[in-house]
Amino acid sequence: MTQQGGIRPSAMWLVFFVIVVDLTGFGIVIPILPFISPALGGDEIDVALVIAVYSLCAGLAGPFWGGLSDRIGRKWVLMICLFGGALSYAFLGSSSALWMVYAARAFGGLMAGSLPVASALMADLSTPERRAKAMGLVGTAFGIGLILGPLLGGLLAGDGESFSAAGWFACALSMASVLLAAVLLSNDKPTKSAAPSGGKTPLSMLGFVRENKAYWLIAQYVFHTSAVSAAIYLSPLWLAAFLDWGPKEVGLLFGGVGLAMILIQGALMDWLTNRFGLLTVLGAGAAVFAISLLATSVVTDAWGRAAVIFMAFAGATCCLPVLNVISSSVVSAQERGRMMGITALAGSFGRVAGPLVSGAVLAVSGYQLAWLMVALPVLVVLWWSQTSARRYSTANQSNTEQVAGS
Repeated sequence: MTQQGGIRPSAMWLVFFVIVVDLTGFGIVIPILPFISPALGGDEIDVALVIAVYSLCAGLAGPFWGGLSDRIGRKWVLMICLFGGALSYAFLGSSSALWMVYAARAFGGLMAGSLPVASALMADLSTPERRAKAMGLVGTAFGIGLILGPLLGGLLAGDGESFSAAGWFACALSMASVLLAAVLLSNDKPTKSAAPSGGKTPLSMLGFVRENKAYWLIAQYVFHTSAVSAAIYLSPLWLAAFLDWGPKEVGLLFGGVGLAMILIQGALMDWLTNRFGLLTVLGAGAAVFAISLLATSVVTDAWGRAAVIFMAFAGATCCLPVLNVISSSVVSAQERGRMMGITALAGSFGRVAGPLVSGAVLAVSGYQLAWLMVALPVLVVLWWSQTSARRYSTANQSNTEQVAGS
């Protein structure tokens, strides 16, 4: 993408505002999804499948939206995705049968190109020396959306008897994002040399990973995202089963998680990685994540249950930024986009597998074994950070400033 003239910081803040509004709409549905399926006759497996359907569709559609934005411009693709998301929230808000929930989330996943396209637009608007700051704004916007969205969703859902208000409010926020993008963002022009992203066969991707000796690195995205998505699936069900929590209480807890995400990624991550090193931070985050998950079997009071969930997600938020920095360091600048695309596909696979596996274990064995199964892939990440990942300890340290925004 070409950059016309000088860089305008105000334009970056406009994109930031659009992302905040859009992610707030997305976050609204987080505390209600685990309750909306049972309210319409589903069970725990349906909750897992609803989450997996969205992730699967998002993973399949993501490369298409990214390639299309290279060809016709970021702004128009961003507006298309935001409008499609608004339609999916409206459909979710009007759902009166379980199949409608599935359809709404599947369509929402297919239209889930707004965040990667907005991130690319943010990078287009920044100079190389300000790229880390630009990506930091994206991470901060995500954290703000994770705070405001679940809080609003929990409050709008109330006692959990009606979910239409949350769905329609999310629809209104997405439509507001469309209008903001249309009015505030300037038209961008794709470069003549931009190559289409299609045409990459699975064999060529495997060859690329093999050439860069990155099999285990890519696998960490599957392990990490599967654990995070499984924890997102299990947490509301577990808290509801033992504490009788509803969407409101779950929304408040996830709001706290969003605040921790802003503090860790926006304020502490850069200092931590410079002070202790990338792999130390990765190992510590994975250890906190795993220990918190295992502690679910011993805590019994309300504060203890809420604390272990909070600490689990706080630890998890340290892992993905470090993995992104490592992945961006092992390839040349010309291959960085392709590498990050492969990691995104791996993450999508994990987001599908996590809820499905944990849902199946929960159905046959209960919560204790389900949480143990969630902890196992995190322990793999911890093991990897202390063993074969040491080959990345000399990765280009000039990339560490990207951590806070990855």
